[in-house]
Amino acid sequence: MTSEAQWRLFRGDGERRVVPLPEAPPWRRFSERAAADGRLPSPYLISRQHADVVNAALHLRRPLLVTGHPGTGKSSLAEAIAHELGLGDVLRWPVNSRSTVQEALYRYDAIGRLRETTLSRDRSEKEPSIGVFVRLGPLGTALVPRERPRVLLVDELDKGDVDLPNDLLTVFEEGEFEIPELARLPEKESIVEVLTARADEQATVVRGRVRCSEFPVVVITSNGERDFPPAFLRRCVQLELPAPDEDRLRAIVTAHLGGDAMAEVDDLLRAFLQRRVPGQLATDQLLNAVFLRAGGVDLDADGLLDAVLHRLGGAV
Repeated sequence: MTSEAQWRLFRGDGERRVVPLPEAPPWRRFSERAAADGRLPSPYLISRQHADVVNAALHLRRPLLVTGHPGTGKSSLAEAIAHELGLGDVLRWPVNSRSTVQEALYRYDAIGRLRETTLSRDRSEKEPSIGVFVRLGPLGTALVPRERPRVLLVDELDKGDVDLPNDLLTVFEEGEFEIPELARLPEKESIVEVLTARADEQATVVRGRVRCSEFPVVVITSNGERDFPPAFLRRCVQLELPAPDEDRLRAIVTAHLGGDAMAEVDDLLRAFLQRRVPGQLATDQLLNAVFLRAGGVDLDADGLLDAVLHRLGGAV
């Protein structure tokens, strides 16, 4: 059992004290992620049936539209694909109501270029290349020609503007886009090095066009808050991830926390399954509860279990 001093790191009494922080849950250890050298902290559990849908999207070079309630592992699927196929870090485009395809493709800092060009002229120095002021977004970076494709996660597309899926159609169909600011340059400046969404990478753009040689692995997630137009759905392979059953939940807990964590957690599983209605509890909430229980925390005290297994906001 965790001692009082180990548990009550924060006491709300206004006194300053230096206390050692306990070890974080495996899925919240960011320094270990950075040092993992491409390894996932735990395996991604998926049925053979659902894995075959992923394979269909890979073979067809089509975007994979993944739907399901929060906590079913939609976003993590992109990480699992990138890991198993050795495709490097995942490019992430988190969508919100203000997101546009333009910003996901590239951004051009016209004001910054004007300022730096003026300063260079005043100093009689060479003007900086326009490529310094062009940065590809996650979608644009994914379309840079490479021998091996990149993995792009378009997260929560249903939170975007109603026209956003249709705006993506041309890019997905053509696998290319134009940067007008570079396309207008004279022939002698037709080859430009631009920045990408990766701090350590640059891309060569010829005559203002970026065109993939291998279509990226595109994973699009949706919580089902809005329907997508038929033209968009026709161009995607669709995968719906169900809420995990009790056996799958046990396997997930074991994968993340080890077999020892399963001791004396039957009551937590029962509480989780009893409280869970579609979209109202996420699997990581169960992991949080099991992690605390495994660390000796009394979840029955002062409504702590209710705080950990709280229902999420409105149905999706």
